[in-house]
Amino acid sequence: MAHPVEKTDDEWRSELSAAEYHVLREAGTERPFSSPFETDDTVGVYACRACGAELFRSETKFDAHCGWPAFYAPLAEDRVEYLEDRSMFGVRTEVRCANCGSHLGHVFEGEGFDTPTDQRYCINGISLTQVPDASKDDVVSTSSTTEG
Repeated sequence: MAHPVEKTDDEWRSELSAAEYHVLREAGTERPFSSPFETDDTVGVYACRACGAELFRSETKFDAHCGWPAFYAPLAEDRVEYLEDRSMFGVRTEVRCANCGSHLGHVFEGEGFDTPTDQRYCINGISLTQVPDASKDDVVSTSSTTEG
C-alpha cells in the first residue's frame, strides 16, 4: 500500500534506533511496562515517531493496566489504518500509521473498559513521540497595550 511518506529500508534504519526500527518497520513489540507514556498524564498530542503524523490526543488515553499506552480512539479515523494480524493466537487487528505505514500496535474491542468506544488501542510507546500542549504561561498575550 502506498503512503504519503515512503522511504527505503536504509533511510528508515538511518533515522530510527534499532529498537524503534524493530517495532515501527518490522511490527515488533516493546517490553510491557517499559514506556513512560503508559502512565504519563501530560496533556498534548501523540505523534508517529517515524514520520511525525499526529495520531492520538492525551484526552483519549486511559490506564488499562496492560503494560503499554492505551487510547480509546485516534485523533481521526484517517490517521490510522487497520490490518488483519494472524501472527499470534488467532486474529487481531493491527494499527499502523496511515501516513507512513509504520506499526503502532493493536486495537481490541469488547473488553469492558468504561470508555466511550469500548476499544483499547494498545500502542507501543516507542512508536510515539509526545507533543505537549503549550501551557498558558507560554502563550504571549497580544491584547495588552502600552501607554506612552
